Amino acid sequence: MTGPIAQALAAFRSNKQTASWLTLPFFQDGSADRVAAKVDAVTASGGHVLPPPEAVFTSITLTPLDKVKVVILGQDPYPTPGDSHGLAFSYRGTRRLPASLRTILAEMAADLDVPMPKSGDLTKWAKQGVLLINTALTVEAGQSGAHMKFGWSDLVDQAMAAISAQQPAVVFLLWGGPARKRAALIDRTKHLVIEAGHPSPLNRLQDFKGTRPFSRANAWLAEKGLEPIDWRLDT
Repeated sequence: MTGPIAQALAAFRSNKQTASWLTLPFFQDGSADRVAAKVDAVTASGGHVLPPPEAVFTSITLTPLDKVKVVILGQDPYPTPGDSHGLAFSYRGTRRLPASLRTILAEMAADLDVPMPKSGDLTKWAKQGVLLINTALTVEAGQSGAHMKFGWSDLVDQAMAAISAQQPAVVFLLWGGPARKRAALIDRTKHLVIEAGHPSPLNRLQDFKGTRPFSRANAWLAEKGLEPIDWRLDT
């Protein structure tokens, strides 16, 4: 009997919409199966894995490789049940928006001169070609970072390299140290890289606010003849 993440992986592989991602070595050489087995072992031993199995691959399901226009990297899912649904920074909980997401959306509102959105659900971005991917696709409830060394990072590195190689013009928004380290995977002669500090309020340098990544991304996409992203969430 296979576990819930292995089953979610099988469903991902059978989805025609995800075919462009399945060429990555991660899905070809057994890496995906090994990571799924590690996560399922946690569940089998009584651990509470987040997000729900059907949401683990949401980022690369909603945004196929050949549709990517913007990449935003997160670290790992929110460790509170009900908050994460498989997209980096995106939030569907019922409480106040998480601090980092609130900072991101406040910057978006100020940058584009639009109202601060009430929703924290970033699905609308993903459907327009914004890949919102965490460096670990799973976490354990109450244990932030618990699955960071499970092997998910291989998927992210391969995805970044493939996007850089295969897509003609993509904006990479690299926020915080771990994301910025992946800049080496990007061909800057083809793509735009916008680096900034992490939007977390714990960032002592406070070097995220005022960087205007949303308008800069849209201006560059327009220069390349691509449709800009509608970053507004409440419309």
